[in-house]
Amino acid sequence: MSTEKTLVDSYGVTLFVDRYDATSPRGTVLILHGIGEHGARYTHVAEALASGGYTTYVPDQRGSGRTGMKQFGDVSKLGRLGKGGLRAAVNDILQLTHMIRAEHPRLPIFLLGHSMGSLMGQIAANDHAGEYAGLVWSGSASRTPSRMNAGKLNKKFDHPGATGHEWLSRDPQVWDDFAADPWCFEADTLRLYGLADGLRLYGRPAKKMPQVPLLIFVGSNDPLGGEESVLYLANDYIRRSGQNDVTVTVYPDGRHEMFNETNKQQVIDDLLSWLTERTKD
Repeated sequence: MSTEKTLVDSYGVTLFVDRYDATSPRGTVLILHGIGEHGARYTHVAEALASGGYTTYVPDQRGSGRTGMKQFGDVSKLGRLGKGGLRAAVNDILQLTHMIRAEHPRLPIFLLGHSMGSLMGQIAANDHAGEYAGLVWSGSASRTPSRMNAGKLNKKFDHPGATGHEWLSRDPQVWDDFAADPWCFEADTLRLYGLADGLRLYGRPAKKMPQVPLLIFVGSNDPLGGEESVLYLANDYIRRSGQNDVTVTVYPDGRHEMFNETNKQQVIDDLLSWLTERTKD
């Protein structure tokens, strides 16, 4: 069960947020979904985290789900960020973080971003890593042009009769569910965000960053960045940012959405183990 909350951001955009309460929480998690989807696709993850002791917040970010529908009132306009663009969307992460801290002042906050959520999370963490007890990037990539695929993500999985969603997971049910979901759409970043905000997604970890544990996991067949890209990102965090607790997990044959993969329970269990190690008394 979740509780629906709302937060009005600095530009007047109403963000819809689902909170999944742990009975005796040892920490909190803020989940940032990717472009082309919405928070409800993380219900199973949030419920597992809450059962494991982590009160979890899952917003529909700007242009997505309930938030996007309230912004634009039109399914065809989902994906656009609206007033303030990418900078405002990144600032929303901080406002959500402060909301969580106000509700749980004594609990650590972990930031978990998937895909576009992880790219925005990387940007937010460059200046505000000290807000978090840990950072988790799923289906992420180094935010550099040569290490992040800006082209057709389903290209390597294309074949006669392909749905176009094979890049998401090995599980055909995921393809069908995505296609049937009216609030899911194609992740055409340049068309949705525009050139200026598209370019703002590029960057590298900050040189001056407080120590913060990092977990980066990816499927070996993830077409966004994949193993080589996230290893480069991890190395950047270690050498450029001076981080000393960086974990990279590459799941063999996994595709982009490891939380929706055929071994998703293993992925969730691994995440819970990592969180538990970093919230011991």
